[in-house]
Amino acid sequence: MTAAPVLARHRTAAPASSPAVQGTPSEATTTVVIGSGFSALAVAAELNRQGIKAIMVDSFCPVKQSTPAPTTGSISLDTLTERSEVVRLLEHYARRHELDIRPETQALELTRANQSPATSHPWRIHTASGILSAHSVVFTRGALSQLRQVLHSVGVTTTADMRTGMHALGLYLVGVGDLTIPTTTEILHQAKRAGQSIASRVLSREFSPALAMA
Repeated sequence: MTAAPVLARHRTAAPASSPAVQGTPSEATTTVVIGSGFSALAVAAELNRQGIKAIMVDSFCPVKQSTPAPTTGSISLDTLTERSEVVRLLEHYARRHELDIRPETQALELTRANQSPATSHPWRIHTASGILSAHSVVFTRGALSQLRQVLHSVGVTTTADMRTGMHALGLYLVGVGDLTIPTTTEILHQAKRAGQSIASRVLSREFSPALAMA
């Protein structure tokens, strides 16, 4: 795999309108992308193309694995070179569009806010510097086995159709696998589908109040 790119934070997000929890700094965004490599950059770029506000932070601390680490899936040197070129283009895109990328901020915990019709940012991503509230969360780093504990902690059970259930809750996996790392093309397709799904959910949320008043 290519080394995770290191990008400086380009834009400071506006603070959340709601007060911080117990004095902890808090801000809201549409989507938080957890990860710092190729998959995360691909998702951040796609969300920007969809007009979705997002913040990209580094991944959770690694969880001890009982299964072998993911392999490269027999990715050739030519494919790795191609991926490096795509990463270079994505980094250029991130800088040019001033995407909110925070490599110095690490996600420590994911929690779910009390659910109510008025909750537009149900997910809380806890970091050392504060809490990020989000409508959707995209995981882009680590084996699926490393994420199950996080997902179980917020009530997402592992089933054969887990991804569909996660999408309904605003949770997405891009470039994450148990035993094999997806190819460059697969990751780009996953990022595109996630971006479109999140944009659709945001649009549905924005129009729901208007339809209810009609």
